[in-house]
Amino acid sequence: MRRLFNKNQAGVSRGAEAKTADTEQQTVLVVDDSPTEMHVIRGILEKGGYQVITAVDGESGVAEAKHSKPDLILMDVVMPGLNGFQATRQLSRNPETSEIPIIMVTTKSQETDRAWGLRQGAREYVVKPVAAGELLNKIKSILNA
Repeated sequence: MRRLFNKNQAGVSRGAEAKTADTEQQTVLVVDDSPTEMHVIRGILEKGGYQVITAVDGESGVAEAKHSKPDLILMDVVMPGLNGFQATRQLSRNPETSEIPIIMVTTKSQETDRAWGLRQGAREYVVKPVAAGELLNKIKSILNA
């Protein structure tokens, strides 16, 4: 039996975009330029019961977040053009998207990178390769807070 998580159970609502009883499955936007990483992360999320939408770079990630208003964003850092730090900063400072939690998912493992990512507005920071359990636990803790 697949377990669905409803953001409304935590008392969080986005007005017209609020999830209803008919659409309980939560949506995660994955922003990553690596097809391999995208495939792995998509598999983890779908097995965890989440609907997945994707973007292949920072610019399209920002645009997709504004358009679809996902429940959560997983953001890579190293991407061409607008990198994940820049995209996270734009999203977290825009009133239209500032309430969407972001988890950085990256190969950048230095403590200074982690601190910088959190300073840009990310709620969590996960280093690749991701452990499925760790990623799902962080997502659940943020969405059910």
